[in-house]
Amino acid sequence: MSAGAGANIVELSGLSVGYRRRGRTALAVDSLDLAIASGETVAVVGESGSGKTTTANAILGLLPANGQITAGSIRVAGTDITTAGERTLRAIRGTVVGLVPQDPMVALNPTMRIGGQVAESVRRRGVDKRLVPAEVVEVLERAGLDNPVLRARQYPHELSGGMRQRVLIAIALAGHPRLIVADEPTSALDVTVQRTILDHLGRLVTETGTSLLIITHDLGVAADRADRVIVMQNGRVVERGDPESILLASSDPYTRHLIEAAPALSHSGHVVPRFTEVTPAPEILRLEAVSKDFRLPRTSGGDRVFRALEDVTLSVRAGQTLGLVGESGSGKTTALRIAMALDKPTSGRVFLDGKDITSAGWSELRPLRRRFQLVHQNPYSSLDPRFSVEESIAEPLVSFRVGNRASRSARVRELLDQVALPVDFRERRPSELSGGQRQRVAIARALALGPELVFLDEPVSALDVSVQDQILGLLTGLQRELGVSYFFISHDLAVVAQLSHEVAVLRRGRVVESGSTAAVFAAPGQDHTRELLGAIPGQRFAAALAAVPRPETIPSGPDGIPAGSEELRSGSGEIPSAP
Repeated sequence: MSAGAGANIVELSGLSVGYRRRGRTALAVDSLDLAIASGETVAVVGESGSGKTTTANAILGLLPANGQITAGSIRVAGTDITTAGERTLRAIRGTVVGLVPQDPMVALNPTMRIGGQVAESVRRRGVDKRLVPAEVVEVLERAGLDNPVLRARQYPHELSGGMRQRVLIAIALAGHPRLIVADEPTSALDVTVQRTILDHLGRLVTETGTSLLIITHDLGVAADRADRVIVMQNGRVVERGDPESILLASSDPYTRHLIEAAPALSHSGHVVPRFTEVTPAPEILRLEAVSKDFRLPRTSGGDRVFRALEDVTLSVRAGQTLGLVGESGSGKTTALRIAMALDKPTSGRVFLDGKDITSAGWSELRPLRRRFQLVHQNPYSSLDPRFSVEESIAEPLVSFRVGNRASRSARVRELLDQVALPVDFRERRPSELSGGQRQRVAIARALALGPELVFLDEPVSALDVSVQDQILGLLTGLQRELGVSYFFISHDLAVVAQLSHEVAVLRRGRVVESGSTAAVFAAPGQDHTRELLGAIPGQRFAAALAAVPRPETIPSGPDGIPAGSEELRSGSGEIPSAP
């Protein structure tokens, strides 16, 4: 697994890529040189707008219509594809270069069963059609999915976010490519599954000579997994080298800023809770002995019932945060949907501020919904691309007929100020915002009605580490200012530690451990909790980092955003194509 393991599978020479918009071309990648040898793992690291994904798309010939290569060349497996046509590009996709995209909801066909989508990649290799079903099951199992026969018969909406991500990995593996381009392949996965998937990809590289290009914002993942690390900022390479030299002897202030922003790296490999003491407070939400069953598709064994939750009791206290942690498929999202009265439990009860809402109908729930709101995981898909920022934020006010046009506009201005966005962002569309800016808009919309409780469903998992840190700081400040309570769903224990007063750990639908975040993380009583803590990426270098004197980090602007990260402050970074 070294640079000398074989001939280069990819060679980028002086590559520049720009996006044309409103009569001008803005460079997203500037003069990039990069070679990836057979059997080598390379990680490209940087914040939103640094040019990481543009680089990956250029290698695959998947630049959007307004994207163009303005200089340099790309060679894949000896073929110059810089100006290649679609027929040449299709010949290399899947079989020479495989892609693991970041967003499974966009990448998977919602109308096809999982098995059919994996089978498309298997058939491209010319596998006998009688053997395809067996290969589909095998590749799903290799990607870490439990019960692959059942998963092959399910649709994407029937799987958790982490399971859908593993399906994308299975599709990439099914083509037996020489290079796998993994664009944030584990950002939606819990740490233990993340480790399993990355371990598998690492074994694939070692055993078959397959190359791996990891696109990530997490220096911890890069440090643990890569032979070489490339750090990008604003389209240019600012530092490159082996993980040890990048982490322990970095010469660039931007790289040091990324190290400081990575939770596992910045705390010497330990999870450090923000709240060491929890003040008693009344319950605003309670799930009491909740169980939930789902009927699964008919298989050879007949109808089956899957118990997603079993005897779960949780409570969220006024002005505080409950963090619900667990692996993909542990039941976190099911618990959230039941808490929001979007699903009814098979047994057990749900109380909102002491009122039993378990069996409440639409007419009873409608006024109650003003008291609780939701911030989704993906800030792009949760916003209507046709709506301006002002229309998105004002939507709940319009829905509940609160105020008139003038008062709603004033409320939007107030909310934009609360989430630290300029007032002139009101007329922008989601496509004109960075990921962090979109999530700020989603938070502003959730706060529009002045709710007492906000449900946060993995609200920062799709964001790079520095923007993630900003959003967590924003949420903490809003809670302190407004007294709002959070029900926080996450697979990332380091993130939970920064926001949660109390934590509950779910495993296979059961709460295996709960209590104050400080107590649970300092002395976990269950093996599963210890396993989750031990799987946080970046710990291989954490102890060594702790011994290195901490240099000055990159300076921040008045809004707390690192200087030089202009894509976070004033624009969308990489100029995206139309949604």
